[in-house]
Amino acid sequence: MTGLNRRVFLQSMMAAAVVPVISGLPAQALAMSRPPRAQYNGPWAKVPEILSSIRLPSIPARDFNLKALGARGEGEDASEYFAAAVEASRRAGGGRIVVPAGRYRTGPIHLVSNTELHLEEGAEIHFVPDPGRYLPAVKTRWEGLEMMGYSPLIYAHKADNVALTGKGLIDGGADCDTWWPWKGANGKCANSSNEGDTQHPARKALMDDAESGVPVAERLYADGSFLRPPLVQFYECNNVLIEGVTLENSPFWVIHPVLCESLTVRNVTTRSHGPNSDGCDPESCRNVLIEGCLFDNGDDCIAIKSGRNADGRRVNVPTENVVVRNCQMRDGHGGLVLGSEISGGVRNVFMEDCVMSSPNLDRGLRIKTNAMRGGEIHDIYVRNLTIGQVKDVIVINFFYEEGDKGSFDPNVYNIQVENLVCEQANRAFHIRGFERAPIRGLQIFNSRIDQAGSVGVIEAVSGLTVDNVSINGQAFKPG
Repeated sequence: MTGLNRRVFLQSMMAAAVVPVISGLPAQALAMSRPPRAQYNGPWAKVPEILSSIRLPSIPARDFNLKALGARGEGEDASEYFAAAVEASRRAGGGRIVVPAGRYRTGPIHLVSNTELHLEEGAEIHFVPDPGRYLPAVKTRWEGLEMMGYSPLIYAHKADNVALTGKGLIDGGADCDTWWPWKGANGKCANSSNEGDTQHPARKALMDDAESGVPVAERLYADGSFLRPPLVQFYECNNVLIEGVTLENSPFWVIHPVLCESLTVRNVTTRSHGPNSDGCDPESCRNVLIEGCLFDNGDDCIAIKSGRNADGRRVNVPTENVVVRNCQMRDGHGGLVLGSEISGGVRNVFMEDCVMSSPNLDRGLRIKTNAMRGGEIHDIYVRNLTIGQVKDVIVINFFYEEGDKGSFDPNVYNIQVENLVCEQANRAFHIRGFERAPIRGLQIFNSRIDQAGSVGVIEAVSGLTVDNVSINGQAFKPG
């Protein structure tokens, strides 16, 4: 067992015993609200199979210390030293790039196979907020559409055995002066508007290109297009580990793995409140573990995706076999979200023992799609979920954005929620399928919502099963 794998194994064992705690939800109340850990039987028997199939990266036992290569860690631009360390690792066949305590400014960091970027405690990487530094364009996926765009800040393409680890801080450098205004008018930046340099023209042009089947290599949307890059993106990679680090101030989505297999995201904190600052968005990935993480974001905490519209159907790779456990969700548009870029489908998602709470958390569980996205979404299991404060508890919405305007009805079935406890919500449910394509097999067991402003809406659901569910202290019986 390599040093990396030994550390990961020990931390995994410790994480299994940790009860996450959120501000405003006392640990004692949390422990009392939760039933004993259920066994892995029935559909949950698949969880051990998924976990056993996930391979951690194998990193050679050699270090490339940034300070030994000449970096001082005193706030200087250390781009050349990061590049030298990556090249040294590539030439040697892999190793660990060690970032000692200190402050380092840099442009994009492109990792290669068999390489770990490791931040020691007290290390800070601050990305330079100069868009020109993130050229030339690379292959990326932006809102579910493949294109050639600005380089993600930390990026790997077609790499095996890559890792981002440590106790340090990674700051994407985005704020309301740089990157975030490209969204156009948004609630995160008080002075933002749709005038000037915004993403809107390029976003529409990219969608038109994708619908028209323009080859990806010809979809050039970097300089002058104002489509913001994610902070971390591993694209078409195998055996990926992201562990321990704190990620802040991302231009766009924070962690965005695409077309990856064997992905572990563990004990990570994402804290970014800009527009579209999703925490972790595995897209068209297979065999995924997300555990022990804290998400405090300006958009979805975890959003599971698989491509958008015609482009998602062209690539046609679902996200499947996902385990989410022992995570905390604070601010965000949703705690666990499936969609909206979901045309390739999502299946076999298991979430357990998580805690959510914030006056700025819009939804606990959410599936968002429409008749343009479509997608086959099935075998989604959630249990032992404790929610303090949220606006909507469970949302399944086929009318997201474009609504009922396309020819690709979503196919959503076999969704099971059990042992959910929510203290306070504005609304319990917002569940709307299509009458011609209803949500099938929605099951809610042994759950309660102590205070809800309203029950909400449940429409176009066939095979709805509700057992031992209470809202406002009364047994809930759907009409």
